[in-house]
Amino acid sequence: MKKTTGFYPSVQVDTAPVSAAGSAGGVLLTTAAEVTGLSPAMARALDGWRKPAAVHHPAKVLTDLAVTLALGGDCLADAAVIRSEADVYGPVGSEATISRTITALAADAHRVLKQVAAARRAARARAWALAGERAPTHGVTATDPLIVDLDATLITAHSDKEEAKPTFKKGFGFHPLCAFVDHGPDGTGEPLAMQLRPGNAGSNTAADHIQVTRDALKQLPGINPARPGRKVLIRTDGGGGTQEYTRWLARRGVSYSVGFTLPACLPELYRLIPAKAWQAALNADGEVREGADVVELTGLLTFRGLLSGWPAGMRVIVRRERPHPGAQLRFDDVDGYRLTAFATNTTRGQLANLELRHRRRARCEDRIRIAKDTGLRNLPLKGFAANQIWCAIVMLAADLIAWTQLIGFDAEHEARRWEPKKLRLRVFTIPAAIARHSRRILLHIKETAANADLVITAWKRLHDPAPAATAPG
Repeated sequence: MKKTTGFYPSVQVDTAPVSAAGSAGGVLLTTAAEVTGLSPAMARALDGWRKPAAVHHPAKVLTDLAVTLALGGDCLADAAVIRSEADVYGPVGSEATISRTITALAADAHRVLKQVAAARRAARARAWALAGERAPTHGVTATDPLIVDLDATLITAHSDKEEAKPTFKKGFGFHPLCAFVDHGPDGTGEPLAMQLRPGNAGSNTAADHIQVTRDALKQLPGINPARPGRKVLIRTDGGGGTQEYTRWLARRGVSYSVGFTLPACLPELYRLIPAKAWQAALNADGEVREGADVVELTGLLTFRGLLSGWPAGMRVIVRRERPHPGAQLRFDDVDGYRLTAFATNTTRGQLANLELRHRRRARCEDRIRIAKDTGLRNLPLKGFAANQIWCAIVMLAADLIAWTQLIGFDAEHEARRWEPKKLRLRVFTIPAAIARHSRRILLHIKETAANADLVITAWKRLHDPAPAATAPG
């Protein structure tokens, strides 16, 4: 008898014509595309770009690429992963077909992106209706608004691509501005809009923030994009803290919470603040944070005439905290404190709660990191218009993942908050055997798979979400 000295069993490997699927969990993504109506909406939106003799509809090509990115791909060639599993993903175009389709759509990118956005909005409305009480718009009020986060990020270009420019961080590439709807602490989020910009685009360009906000508001079901009302909160960092942008937000009647650049005379103003005016700040869990305080500075700034040109009713709230041990000190630190500020038109609520709400915009950075893990890290195409199409595909992929979690998983289950990396490891790449019965394809999930029950439950919920289906508030 031969003794085994290694850690793992010794196996022989070959290929065989077996009926099996290596990424069977991806059926949740394709199911989400069908039950939300994304597939037919995309087909209607892009029907005008389908050639008479074409085998693969442009909408199917884009949706296949979105599924590929959701499964972990990052270029057109990675569609080979789902092409090899036609029983699960249907017929998938060849690399040449995909490339020709992207080129054709990029030639009319402005109209294509507008049609894709309309299809995404229709599918989002259906997804949120199926989610019922778990929908982001359920129960929103002026005091508990739906939050839309804006933030920009840098994408490095490793080759010469159209409109790739030097960035303010001494890199080279692109500087897209993104908008996401926040699902709150019980979920993740969804991309609403993404404006691809050259690398040298400004961080605080008001025109770009206004356009992205317009596009994002159009994506919200049940919301009038012209007059969203205080039930929608626009939240952004100092890049959106410009007079032009805040005045535009105020004219739309929307709530806002934006970063605010403090004036050069801050040290003088700081010493005018009574010690008793400072209130304790809060940690992310809502507990008092030792050594951090907040105060409203609106009165002093108004008295000094420093809020001239800003919208009426705007409040400026300042947070102070001593830098962490080892942190780099700054010239604008005052009496050893690091001072930051934001502006808001919210009139109710404790200062500490408003400051905590603003600081939670850091979740937007998580959404951007997730988008980069779903195809945004590298723009693989040379043309700028083609990469705009790619950004739309990235948003489709993120939508499919978010809707799968929103409809398929219980709000209390940790999978509702899993990021794509963990979903791919535990759900999307789960193995299955393929069988056929009565002209139907059956996927037999491996019974001993770690999350087989989670996949089955999600699949059933996606096909029968009726118990939770109510119109979003």
